[in-house]
Amino acid sequence: MRFGILGPLDVRAPDGTPLDPGGPRPRALLTLLLLGAGRTVPAERLIDGLYGDEPPAGAANALQSQVSRLRKRLSLDIEATPAGYRLAVGPDDVDVHRFERLAADGGRALTAGDPSRAAALLGEALGLWRGPALADLPAAFGGRLDEIRLTAAQTRIEAELALGSGGGLVPELRELIAAHPLSERLYGQLMRALHADGRPAEALAVYEEVRRVLADELGADPSAELSALHVELLRGEPARGRGVPAQLTRFVGRTDELSRIDALLAGARLVTLTGPGGAGKTRLAAEAARDRADVCWAELAPLTGAEQVPYALLAALGVREGFRGPQGDPVERLIDALEGREVLLVLDNCEHLVDEAARTAGVLLGACPGLRILATSREALGITGETLCPVPPLAAGPAARLFMDRAAAVRPDADLHARVEAVHGICEALDGLPLAIELAAARLRTLTVDELADRLGDRFRLLSRGDRTKAPRHRTLRAVVEWSWELLDEEERDLARRMAVFAGGSSGGATLAAVEAVCGVPYPEDLLASLTEKSFLEAAGGRYRMLQTIRAFCAEHLADEGELTRLRDAHAAYFRGVAAQAEPYLRGGGQLPRLAALGAERDNLSAALRHLVRADPRAALRLMADLSWFWRLRGLHGAHVPLARELLAALGDEPPEDLAEEYVLCVINTVSGDGTDPREPERLARAEAVLASRDHALRRPFVVVLWSVAYGPQYAVKERVRRQVGEAPWGLALLDVGLGFQEWFTGRPDTSERHFERALAGFRATGDRWGMANCLDPLGMFADWRGDRERALTLLDEGLAHVAALEAPEETADLLHRRAYVLLHQGQLRDAADHFTRSAAMARTAAVPDKVASARRGLGDVARIGGDTEHARVHYEAALELCAANWFSVGETVRTLIGLGRIALAASRPDEARDWFEQGVALCDGPTRALELADAAEALACVTQDPREAAVLLGAGTGLRGLALVGDPDVAPVVARVRAALTPESYEKAFEEGRAMRSAAVSRR
Repeated sequence: MRFGILGPLDVRAPDGTPLDPGGPRPRALLTLLLLGAGRTVPAERLIDGLYGDEPPAGAANALQSQVSRLRKRLSLDIEATPAGYRLAVGPDDVDVHRFERLAADGGRALTAGDPSRAAALLGEALGLWRGPALADLPAAFGGRLDEIRLTAAQTRIEAELALGSGGGLVPELRELIAAHPLSERLYGQLMRALHADGRPAEALAVYEEVRRVLADELGADPSAELSALHVELLRGEPARGRGVPAQLTRFVGRTDELSRIDALLAGARLVTLTGPGGAGKTRLAAEAARDRADVCWAELAPLTGAEQVPYALLAALGVREGFRGPQGDPVERLIDALEGREVLLVLDNCEHLVDEAARTAGVLLGACPGLRILATSREALGITGETLCPVPPLAAGPAARLFMDRAAAVRPDADLHARVEAVHGICEALDGLPLAIELAAARLRTLTVDELADRLGDRFRLLSRGDRTKAPRHRTLRAVVEWSWELLDEEERDLARRMAVFAGGSSGGATLAAVEAVCGVPYPEDLLASLTEKSFLEAAGGRYRMLQTIRAFCAEHLADEGELTRLRDAHAAYFRGVAAQAEPYLRGGGQLPRLAALGAERDNLSAALRHLVRADPRAALRLMADLSWFWRLRGLHGAHVPLARELLAALGDEPPEDLAEEYVLCVINTVSGDGTDPREPERLARAEAVLASRDHALRRPFVVVLWSVAYGPQYAVKERVRRQVGEAPWGLALLDVGLGFQEWFTGRPDTSERHFERALAGFRATGDRWGMANCLDPLGMFADWRGDRERALTLLDEGLAHVAALEAPEETADLLHRRAYVLLHQGQLRDAADHFTRSAAMARTAAVPDKVASARRGLGDVARIGGDTEHARVHYEAALELCAANWFSVGETVRTLIGLGRIALAASRPDEARDWFEQGVALCDGPTRALELADAAEALACVTQDPREAAVLLGAGTGLRGLALVGDPDVAPVVARVRAALTPESYEKAFEEGRAMRSAAVSRR
């Protein structure tokens, strides 16, 4: 059978009889299958072509039905594959594929110096067209073929001009220019045709015509090539060469790269700009070459064969063929043209012909001492003496400036400076690739910034409308990546698409071991090196990463090949092993390298977990358990709350067999800490029942820590904890920490301090920095309470060194907060404020709102003690808003209310102050609130008129806390005032009466 789609669909039986495929939808379906003749066409692409952006609910079933009817109606061999459908016909049975083959052969013939054969082949190719291509599909589908048709027509005209044709081409050229009024190549051919026909005045008039058109439509001058032709026609002599292409937009960023290129060209004769497609290599080369005296620009992208390279350079240098055709070896003629000249030759887009570009460049550099070459390529030319200048994606600042510059051209009314954070997010999602950023900015003509950001998940569809004047490979984001993809061999493509299974982002990519294990490619070093050299991968620090745009492209191919599920399973299995191997070492001297290893794989681990939650919940539960302590140390818990809730829903209300501890950890990971989830208490109660049944040493003793944080300090005092932590040194040290907190909360600081000191010794023996830091924090506090501020700072500084090594943001926030109060008690208000500010920033990083509240309350204390009550009120009110509904925030709320009361007291409003203090007392309703009640009792002493009653309250504060605060700036003045109002005996008697009081008695006063 024969098929024609270069016009209305035409199907012919082997004997030439026309066949009817049916109505519009079967015709469109057959056209789509013919475009991929002999290859699988993805089902998604077929659905998109049949139904557009809004396919019906049962589109996949409807497509299957359409294929079945078409198969039967025309007796076609349409094979269903895992990824889509394949029509089993040869390329030569379809006119569009014959056209593309003939057009390519014609182009090669012209480059090889055979214009006669070129004209015949291209004439045959163009004769296959019967009307608009793909007439049975939406107009957008025919765009690429229209471009190829125009290029074929121009190449045929070039061949006819070489054969001496002139006047006969003028009407055809005028017709083509009417359809493509901005094509400088067509104007140049018209000028040459008129000149060959003996009409030089008309040829020169054409140049004035195109100059006016370009100025009116684009605000640009004719290209250097067209200007050179104009000069040639005026003077009757060949032009010296072709300069830098004119640019229509402002150049943004790349200052460092331009300086580097200048420095490299001063000392090297071959400099190659390398980088991924769309990184801006061509534009950077243009800017670097613009101000140089003698520049020749050779664009290699349109070339399709290696033999075309020297001829393209001859054309770029202005060395033209006579009517008798080519004379002599083209490389020798290049040497003759360059001999004795100081020239910068720019070879743009060498990657698809890199071997011939390298060979030609090497010969020219060896023969022409005055020649320098600046090349752009997605891989190095590989010549001795070549200097590489990688062109990375734009950094955040220049990327945002580029986006806003290009956006201003299409939406001058948009105030993007107010949306700079969203702009940064868009640029980051697009990898900082200039081309992608420019395409995205152009979409602001019809989309808002938020709509654009929301649609970047389907970036290839979104960024599919580019500059019509650019080469097709630079017109859409897909075309840019596809150009690189076509340059890979089969083995490279196999590995590239499998690499898409690894996560993107700063902690994505893969190590060599991961690639070998997950991708199933033994000894992949050479392939990885090749993909890196071709800018498909980035290699740094022993890891191989893909830009997100390239990864998205490869992921499509992975899905098309039906490998996605298998690769995701292999990926998840590998990273389960990584987590399981690291977990036991996170609580000892080897924790730093293991934390670093898990940190480097953070995005991959999260991707593996997401996959397992849907595919294998039991395996997901184990992986989440292995990661829970890592998340806790690195402040990553909050990001995984939604996933933990999804996993818990998949598991149900009962833990899987032998996975009770893992189940409890999953419940802990569902706790957001913001108090907005009404089901949280129910989940915690269920997990408490599960944990209560574990009356033996836990396999994962850190469950005790995480459960105490989620459930409250009451858990740490339960007798079964002694059995759950086990007899290992780490568990025994942890038990002492729990006992230390128990004694602290109940007002026995001496006993508490001994437990923390013993725990510190235990953690020092294991080498666990987290444990040491969590002991040094309360030990520093006790020293501060006693007035030994130097010792307090020494202890806290050691703790800060440990958490800095761990990169633990929550513990860092705690220690900075504690150190800030020591500085506050020393009267160093400015340094204290700086510490509280840093503490708030670290707490935000760890997504711990109650500790942000604690830092804001500290800033309120600094402002109040410094006399700035208005700023203090702002900080206190912000702290109250941030306090989450959990056990820790109750204490924070009490202390914030006390701060507001002290502001009122400073403004001589004692009744209001008392009201604030009594609100704080009302919240201290349990045995674990003794410390907060101590602060409240001392605050009430400030507004108590009876000196004896004030002494009782001061004694109650000391008794509940277990010791008196030395040098506290709020308490010390009250003590001095009350002592002055009473005799020493009366004060001591009242003070001791208060010290002996229990919490309930204090609350009733």
